[in-house]
Amino acid sequence: MPEPGSDILELASGLKARGEAFALATVVRTVSATAAKAGAKAVIRADGSISAGWIGGGCARGAVLKAAREALADGQARLVSVQPMDVLAEQGLRPGDARDGIKFAKNMCPSHGTMDVFVEPVLPRPGLLVCGGSPVAVAVADLAARFGFCVTVAASPEDQQRFADPDFRVEGYDALPAGAKFAVVATQGRGDEAALKAVVRHVTGYIAFVGSHRKAASLRAALAEDGVDPERLAQVRAPAGLDIGAVTPEEIALSIVAELVEVRRRGQSVLAAK
Repeated sequence: MPEPGSDILELASGLKARGEAFALATVVRTVSATAAKAGAKAVIRADGSISAGWIGGGCARGAVLKAAREALADGQARLVSVQPMDVLAEQGLRPGDARDGIKFAKNMCPSHGTMDVFVEPVLPRPGLLVCGGSPVAVAVADLAARFGFCVTVAASPEDQQRFADPDFRVEGYDALPAGAKFAVVATQGRGDEAALKAVVRHVTGYIAFVGSHRKAASLRAALAEDGVDPERLAQVRAPAGLDIGAVTPEEIALSIVAELVEVRRRGQSVLAAK
Protein backbone atom coordinates (compact mmCIF):
# COMPACT_ATOMS: atom_id res chain seq x y z
CA MET A 1 0.00 0.00 0.00
CA PRO A 2 1.17 3.55 -0.58
CA GLU A 3 2.76 5.23 2.39
CA PRO A 4 0.31 7.84 3.74
CA GLY A 5 1.58 11.39 3.37
CA SER A 6 4.66 10.31 1.48
CA ASP A 7 6.25 12.95 -0.69
CA ILE A 8 6.84 11.27 -4.04
CA LEU A 9 9.84 13.28 -5.11
CA GLU A 10 11.43 12.97 -1.68
CA LEU A 11 10.95 9.20 -1.72
CA ALA A 12 12.30 8.96 -5.26
CA SER A 13 15.33 10.99 -4.29
CA GLY A 14 15.97 8.74 -1.28
CA LEU A 15 15.68 5.54 -3.32
CA LYS A 16 18.02 6.92 -5.94
CA ALA A 17 20.56 7.93 -3.31
CA ARG A 18 20.49 4.39 -1.88
CA GLY A 19 21.00 2.89 -5.31
CA GLU A 20 17.61 1.16 -5.35
CA ALA A 21 15.91 0.67 -8.71
CA PHE A 22 12.35 1.93 -9.13
CA ALA A 23 9.97 3.22 -11.78
CA LEU A 24 8.20 6.57 -11.78
CA ALA A 25 4.74 6.43 -13.35
CA THR A 26 3.09 9.69 -14.45
CA VAL A 27 -0.42 10.13 -15.82
CA VAL A 28 0.04 12.37 -18.86
CA ARG A 29 -3.48 12.38 -20.33
CA THR A 30 -7.01 11.33 -19.45
CA VAL A 31 -10.20 11.19 -21.51
CA SER A 32 -13.65 10.99 -19.90
CA ALA A 33 -13.94 9.95 -16.26
CA THR A 34 -10.89 8.32 -14.68
CA ALA A 35 -9.87 7.81 -11.07
CA ALA A 36 -6.57 9.61 -11.52
CA LYS A 37 -6.01 12.87 -13.37
CA ALA A 38 -3.18 14.17 -15.53
CA GLY A 39 -0.11 14.88 -13.42
CA ALA A 40 -0.76 12.10 -10.92
CA LYS A 41 2.39 10.16 -10.07
CA ALA A 42 3.43 6.96 -8.32
CA VAL A 43 6.71 5.36 -7.28
CA ILE A 44 6.81 1.66 -8.15
CA ARG A 45 9.53 -0.48 -6.61
CA ALA A 46 11.23 -3.47 -8.19
CA ASP A 47 8.99 -5.87 -6.22
CA GLY A 48 5.90 -4.36 -7.84
CA SER A 49 4.73 -2.43 -4.80
CA ILE A 50 3.52 1.17 -5.09
CA SER A 51 5.36 2.96 -2.32
CA ALA A 52 3.88 6.39 -2.83
CA GLY A 53 1.42 8.20 -5.06
CA TRP A 54 -1.72 7.23 -6.98
CA ILE A 55 -2.32 6.26 -10.61
CA GLY A 56 -5.87 5.00 -10.31
CA GLY A 57 -7.42 1.75 -9.18
CA GLY A 58 -7.60 -1.65 -10.77
CA CYS A 59 -8.57 -0.20 -14.14
CA ALA A 60 -4.99 0.84 -14.87
CA ARG A 61 -2.96 -0.70 -12.08
CA GLY A 62 -2.22 -4.07 -13.70
CA ALA A 63 -1.08 -2.56 -17.01
CA VAL A 64 1.11 0.05 -15.32
CA LEU A 65 2.73 -2.46 -12.97
CA LYS A 66 3.49 -4.73 -15.92
CA ALA A 67 5.04 -1.82 -17.79
CA ALA A 68 7.10 -0.94 -14.72
CA ARG A 69 8.47 -4.49 -14.46
CA GLU A 70 9.40 -4.48 -18.14
CA ALA A 71 10.98 -1.02 -17.88
CA LEU A 72 13.12 -2.05 -14.93
CA ALA A 73 14.19 -5.18 -16.81
CA ASP A 74 15.40 -3.47 -19.99
CA GLY A 75 15.96 0.12 -18.83
CA GLN A 76 13.57 1.59 -21.43
CA ALA A 77 10.75 4.04 -20.70
CA ARG A 78 7.21 3.20 -21.86
CA LEU A 79 3.98 4.96 -22.67
CA VAL A 80 0.90 2.90 -21.78
CA SER A 81 -2.58 3.79 -22.97
CA VAL A 82 -5.40 2.17 -21.00
CA GLN A 83 -8.61 2.34 -23.06
CA PRO A 84 -12.06 0.74 -23.11
CA MET A 85 -12.41 -2.24 -25.44
CA ASP A 86 -14.77 -0.42 -27.83
CA VAL A 87 -12.32 2.48 -28.21
CA LEU A 88 -9.50 0.05 -28.91
CA ALA A 89 -11.63 -1.77 -31.48
CA GLU A 90 -12.44 1.49 -33.28
CA GLN A 91 -8.71 1.94 -33.83
CA GLY A 92 -8.18 -1.63 -34.95
CA LEU A 93 -6.31 -2.44 -31.74
CA ARG A 94 -6.36 -5.23 -29.20
CA PRO A 95 -5.02 -5.25 -25.63
CA GLY A 96 -1.29 -5.84 -25.72
CA ASP A 97 -0.80 -4.22 -29.14
CA ALA A 98 1.83 -1.54 -29.65
CA ARG A 99 1.73 1.28 -32.17
CA ASP A 100 4.01 4.30 -32.63
CA GLY A 101 5.77 3.56 -29.35
CA ILE A 102 2.53 3.25 -27.34
CA LYS A 103 1.50 0.03 -25.60
CA PHE A 104 -2.28 -0.44 -25.35
CA ALA A 105 -4.21 -2.09 -22.53
CA LYS A 106 -7.90 -2.52 -21.80
CA ASN A 107 -9.92 -0.60 -19.24
CA MET A 108 -12.74 -2.77 -17.90
CA CYS A 109 -13.93 -0.28 -15.27
CA PRO A 110 -17.46 1.23 -15.45
CA SER A 111 -15.96 4.68 -16.05
CA HIS A 112 -14.84 3.63 -19.54
CA GLY A 113 -12.27 6.36 -19.53
CA THR A 114 -8.86 6.50 -21.21
CA MET A 115 -5.64 7.06 -19.31
CA ASP A 116 -2.15 7.48 -20.78
CA VAL A 117 0.68 6.75 -18.35
CA PHE A 118 4.38 7.36 -18.90
CA VAL A 119 6.53 4.83 -17.04
CA GLU A 120 10.17 5.76 -16.56
CA PRO A 121 12.75 3.42 -14.97
CA VAL A 122 15.23 4.95 -12.55
CA LEU A 123 18.16 2.58 -12.28
CA PRO A 124 21.22 2.77 -10.04
CA ARG A 125 24.53 3.52 -11.67
CA PRO A 126 26.08 0.25 -12.87
CA GLY A 127 28.95 -0.87 -10.69
CA LEU A 128 32.40 -1.16 -12.27
CA LEU A 129 35.29 -2.83 -10.46
CA VAL A 130 38.72 -1.72 -11.66
CA CYS A 131 41.62 -3.88 -10.46
CA GLY A 132 45.20 -2.68 -10.55
CA GLY A 133 47.13 0.56 -10.39
CA SER A 134 48.43 0.64 -13.96
CA PRO A 135 48.06 3.71 -16.22
CA VAL A 136 45.27 1.89 -18.07
CA ALA A 137 43.43 1.21 -14.80
CA VAL A 138 43.67 4.88 -13.83
CA ALA A 139 42.42 6.00 -17.25
CA VAL A 140 39.52 3.49 -17.21
CA ALA A 141 38.40 4.58 -13.74
CA ASP A 142 38.44 8.24 -14.75
CA LEU A 143 36.66 7.81 -18.07
CA ALA A 144 34.07 5.28 -16.87
CA ALA A 145 32.94 7.67 -14.13
CA ARG A 146 32.11 10.25 -16.78
CA PHE A 147 29.82 7.73 -18.47
CA GLY A 148 27.73 7.03 -15.39
CA PHE A 149 29.49 4.05 -13.85
CA CYS A 150 29.91 3.71 -10.10
CA VAL A 151 33.63 2.96 -9.88
CA THR A 152 35.30 0.84 -7.22
CA VAL A 153 39.08 0.66 -7.37
CA ALA A 154 40.85 -2.42 -6.00
CA ALA A 155 44.57 -1.77 -5.70
CA SER A 156 47.42 -1.69 -3.22
CA PRO A 157 47.60 1.23 -0.79
CA GLU A 158 50.49 2.80 -2.66
CA ASP A 159 48.62 2.57 -5.97
CA GLN A 160 45.41 4.05 -4.61
CA GLN A 161 46.89 7.54 -4.61
CA ARG A 162 47.05 7.42 -8.41
CA PHE A 163 43.27 7.53 -8.64
CA ALA A 164 41.65 10.93 -8.36
CA ASP A 165 38.22 10.28 -6.91
CA PRO A 166 36.63 6.84 -7.34
CA ASP A 167 33.34 6.13 -5.60
CA PHE A 168 34.86 3.36 -3.47
CA ARG A 169 38.31 1.99 -2.71
CA VAL A 170 39.39 -1.52 -1.74
CA GLU A 171 42.92 -2.45 -0.72
CA GLY A 172 44.05 -5.54 -2.58
CA TYR A 173 41.85 -8.31 -3.96
CA ASP A 174 40.97 -10.36 -0.89
CA ALA A 175 37.74 -8.53 -0.03
CA LEU A 176 36.16 -7.47 -3.30
CA PRO A 177 32.63 -6.08 -2.97
CA ALA A 178 29.67 -8.06 -4.22
CA GLY A 179 27.20 -6.70 -6.73
CA ALA A 180 29.45 -5.29 -9.45
CA LYS A 181 28.20 -6.21 -12.94
CA PHE A 182 31.34 -5.07 -14.73
CA ALA A 183 35.02 -5.58 -13.99
CA VAL A 184 38.27 -4.61 -15.68
CA VAL A 185 41.53 -6.25 -14.61
CA ALA A 186 44.33 -3.88 -15.57
CA THR A 187 47.09 -5.11 -13.25
CA GLN A 188 49.50 -5.47 -16.20
CA GLY A 189 52.03 -7.79 -14.62
CA ARG A 190 51.47 -6.93 -10.96
CA GLY A 191 49.20 -9.51 -9.36
CA ASP A 192 47.45 -10.61 -12.56
CA GLU A 193 46.57 -14.09 -11.34
CA ALA A 194 45.36 -13.00 -7.90
CA ALA A 195 43.21 -10.22 -9.33
CA LEU A 196 41.64 -12.29 -12.09
CA LYS A 197 40.94 -15.18 -9.74
CA ALA A 198 39.17 -12.89 -7.28
CA VAL A 199 37.18 -11.10 -9.97
CA VAL A 200 35.95 -14.29 -11.64
CA ARG A 201 34.65 -15.49 -8.28
CA HIS A 202 32.92 -12.22 -7.36
CA VAL A 203 31.65 -10.69 -10.61
CA THR A 204 28.91 -12.48 -12.54
CA GLY A 205 28.74 -10.18 -15.56
CA TYR A 206 31.25 -8.61 -17.91
CA ILE A 207 34.95 -9.15 -17.14
CA ALA A 208 37.79 -7.77 -19.26
CA PHE A 209 41.50 -8.47 -18.89
CA VAL A 210 44.06 -5.99 -20.19
CA GLY A 211 46.64 -8.25 -21.79
CA SER A 212 47.44 -10.30 -24.86
CA HIS A 213 45.69 -13.45 -26.06
CA ARG A 214 48.74 -15.47 -25.05
CA LYS A 215 48.94 -14.04 -21.55
CA ALA A 216 45.23 -14.51 -20.99
CA ALA A 217 45.43 -18.13 -22.17
CA SER A 218 48.27 -18.80 -19.75
CA LEU A 219 46.33 -17.28 -16.86
CA ARG A 220 43.19 -19.24 -17.72
CA ALA A 221 45.16 -22.48 -17.70
CA ALA A 222 46.80 -21.68 -14.36
CA LEU A 223 43.53 -20.67 -12.71
CA ALA A 224 41.71 -23.72 -14.06
CA GLU A 225 44.34 -25.92 -12.44
CA ASP A 226 43.71 -23.99 -9.24
CA GLY A 227 40.03 -24.93 -9.31
CA VAL A 228 38.47 -21.89 -10.96
CA ASP A 229 35.48 -22.71 -13.19
CA PRO A 230 36.79 -23.00 -16.79
CA GLU A 231 33.45 -21.81 -18.21
CA ARG A 232 33.69 -18.58 -16.25
CA LEU A 233 37.30 -18.14 -17.33
CA ALA A 234 36.28 -18.60 -20.96
CA GLN A 235 33.93 -15.61 -20.66
CA VAL A 236 36.73 -13.19 -19.76
CA ARG A 237 37.32 -10.68 -22.55
CA ALA A 238 40.98 -10.55 -23.55
CA PRO A 239 42.37 -8.40 -24.96
CA ALA A 240 40.00 -5.94 -23.32
CA GLY A 241 37.99 -3.41 -25.28
CA LEU A 242 36.88 -2.84 -28.83
CA ASP A 243 39.45 -3.13 -31.58
CA ILE A 244 40.14 0.51 -32.46
CA GLY A 245 43.89 0.18 -32.84
CA ALA A 246 44.49 1.67 -29.39
CA VAL A 247 48.10 2.18 -28.28
CA THR A 248 48.29 4.65 -25.40
CA PRO A 249 46.72 4.01 -21.96
CA GLU A 250 44.08 6.62 -22.69
CA GLU A 251 43.22 5.05 -26.04
CA ILE A 252 43.03 1.59 -24.48
CA ALA A 253 40.77 2.98 -21.77
CA LEU A 254 38.56 4.52 -24.44
CA SER A 255 38.22 1.15 -26.21
CA ILE A 256 37.31 -0.55 -22.92
CA VAL A 257 34.75 2.03 -21.83
CA ALA A 258 33.21 1.97 -25.31
CA GLU A 259 32.73 -1.78 -24.90
CA LEU A 260 31.30 -1.28 -21.41
CA VAL A 261 28.72 1.13 -22.82
CA GLU A 262 27.89 -1.25 -25.65
CA VAL A 263 27.30 -4.15 -23.25
CA ARG A 264 25.31 -1.99 -20.85
CA ARG A 265 23.02 -0.48 -23.47
CA ARG A 266 22.37 -3.72 -25.30
CA GLY A 267 21.30 -5.40 -22.07
CA GLN A 268 23.93 -8.14 -22.27
CA SER A 269 25.45 -9.34 -19.01
CA VAL A 270 28.22 -11.41 -20.50
CA LEU A 271 30.01 -11.44 -23.81
CA ALA A 272 31.83 -14.47 -25.12
CA ALA A 273 35.62 -14.29 -25.07
CA LYS A 274 37.31 -13.00 -28.16
